[in-house]
Amino acid sequence: MDEAHNNRTSLAKGAKDIAKEAKRHAAKNLSKAVDRASDEYSAHRSYNRFHNDDQEEDNYNNYVQQDGTYPNNADNDEDGASSDATEGHDDEDEIYEGEYQGVPAYNDGKVQDSQVALGKPVSDSAKSRKELENERQADEEELAQQYELIMQECGHGRFQWQLFFVLGLALMSDGVEVFVVGFVLPSAETDMCVPNSGAGWLGSIVYLGMMFGAFFWGGLSDKVGRKQCLLISMSVNGFFAFLSSFVQGYSTFLFCRMVSGFGIGGAVPIVFSYFAEVLAREKRGEHLSWLCMFWMIGGIYASAMAWAIIPHYGWSFSMGSAYQFHSWRVFVVVCALPCVSAVVALTFMPESPRFFLETGKHDEAWMVLKHIHDTNMRARGEPERVFTVNRIKVPRQLDELVEMQSESANPVLKVFCKIKAELRGIWLTFLRCFIHPVKDNTIKLATVWFTLSFGFYGLSVWFPDVIKHLQADDYASRVKIHNNERIEDFTFNFTLENQIHRNGAFINDRFISMKFKAVTFIDSSFFNCYFEDVSSVGSFFKNCSFVDSFFYNTDIDDTKLTNSRIINSSFHHNKTGCQMTFDNDYSAYWVYFVNFLGTLAVLPGNIVSALLMDKIGRLSMLGGSMVLSGISCFFLWFGTSESMMIFMLCLYNGLSISAWNSLDVVTAELYPTDRRGTGFGFCNAMCKLAAVLGNLIFGSLVGITKAIPILLASSVLVGGGLVGLRLPDTRANVLM
Repeated sequence: MDEAHNNRTSLAKGAKDIAKEAKRHAAKNLSKAVDRASDEYSAHRSYNRFHNDDQEEDNYNNYVQQDGTYPNNADNDEDGASSDATEGHDDEDEIYEGEYQGVPAYNDGKVQDSQVALGKPVSDSAKSRKELENERQADEEELAQQYELIMQECGHGRFQWQLFFVLGLALMSDGVEVFVVGFVLPSAETDMCVPNSGAGWLGSIVYLGMMFGAFFWGGLSDKVGRKQCLLISMSVNGFFAFLSSFVQGYSTFLFCRMVSGFGIGGAVPIVFSYFAEVLAREKRGEHLSWLCMFWMIGGIYASAMAWAIIPHYGWSFSMGSAYQFHSWRVFVVVCALPCVSAVVALTFMPESPRFFLETGKHDEAWMVLKHIHDTNMRARGEPERVFTVNRIKVPRQLDELVEMQSESANPVLKVFCKIKAELRGIWLTFLRCFIHPVKDNTIKLATVWFTLSFGFYGLSVWFPDVIKHLQADDYASRVKIHNNERIEDFTFNFTLENQIHRNGAFINDRFISMKFKAVTFIDSSFFNCYFEDVSSVGSFFKNCSFVDSFFYNTDIDDTKLTNSRIINSSFHHNKTGCQMTFDNDYSAYWVYFVNFLGTLAVLPGNIVSALLMDKIGRLSMLGGSMVLSGISCFFLWFGTSESMMIFMLCLYNGLSISAWNSLDVVTAELYPTDRRGTGFGFCNAMCKLAAVLGNLIFGSLVGITKAIPILLASSVLVGGGLVGLRLPDTRANVLM
């Protein structure tokens, strides 16, 4: 009986062993079937999981060796065969469709370069750096193909549109920042009594801040992520933009605007890199072009707000004579609102899944991709659609040497070392933009960005200044000249405007609650005159004499008195600082309106470029737009009136916008993921450097000559367009 009991025990044990072996082989067969389905998915652009019983049995027969044993049987214990932690199971212990199984490293079943025939791994330390980089390059190419198919399965829908509007707010903030500089510049310099030697620094220093910001934030986004860097950079911009509206000193104001520009400099390279990484290839060109419209919307918003706010001198308050808050400061606060809105909205968006995969964060990438898929499917009314992706190729992660401090080190020293390591990483990534195969593309892209920006920003400064110069000439042509006049016992309580008084004599006259607007007194005398509540805008007293005169609450000071004599006269409660009277600026409304029209003229070009980007190609649009923009500059030679110059401004802006849109798309598509932010940031930094040079060069030529600005802008734009035609076509590319 004991023998029978032992036989039953042995039989039960043998049955359990057989069941375990069957379960192990079933798991292995399923794994091989999934690998085969993945291969078929890559080849046939589908992600259907095929589980044919006959194929599984063939795989099983091939797997079993002739002697009935299994390879590496010692390593294939029950725990190693499958993992409940990474596979979905139902009550019958069966794997079901679409359940998250983790994101294991993709393996096609073939012997990898890092393994020997017996399956034992070869240590990475035994390989050269070049071999490891070649393996990573191969992995990235395979991931790019697979990721394109995954994005097609996720579809284009609600998620992309949500991200579109969030990133659009960030791009809108960049457009606002560019226009704020031009609108605030004359007002801020007048309000803060900036001498001529300091005039113009505001425009240059903001562009310099944006230049360094583009390079820094673009490079950092390749290290720590698109969303995180964009959040920080936009927060920096918003905080210092608000702060700049309250500071009083010009140097402090310059510093705040420079740091604000440094923050917003990261918007363009990160926004386009971020959005391109959640778009399928057939949607990328069109929707990146639509995204460019937000830059135009930012320009329209800034122009409209400047037109509505700045000229209203009543929109201001003061706290004594020390603190003045004029209308242009209100305009600065209003222009910071899109940035604040972008920061709030961005907190609800996920990180780029492509960046997660590039840095080896498998599970995070899978969760984001599933979120994209489910969001789009629910919006389509298909919530039952299952996200079938369960394996994603992850590139080999190459270790980088990082200088670490001991646990007992000074916390400040740790932060310093961390910053040093990040800066070193940014620099090394930047250097990789100048090695094969992206070296030539980087040089060509930088050239096109520089030339397009130099012509665009240079003419953008030149156009309004030329219009103002024409207006000033027309205003001066209507000046009234009074010679040898004599006025006694008269009360002036009205505005004198655009007049010249020579050799005049004013005796016992009273100037009360009045304004001098562009009035010049030359070789005139004032005897026993009384001045009260007088403001003088653009008015001067040259070689004049004041005898027994009294000044109360006026802005007439030494800057208005040129070679004049003060005899037995006194000044009481003089107005301190520079007096701002925007309502007295005859050209303020007109300049803002001209900029508004010029920005609005971009709308047709934006629509055309978005609709034709994928049809006629990025390069054709880039080169053609730049060449046409250069040709349109020649017509400026015939601009002899304000209306003609405004028409040419609108034509030029409408033609050039297609070049900007296509250049954004090409730059995002030409760089691989691990260098996309850095390369885009470098190109955008070249753009801002060209803006600085364009401001300085074209601004110095206003009112001097037309030939140099027209020929310079035309030649630069045409040359850049020809270089752009030499770039590789990216229409059929997947994002590497």
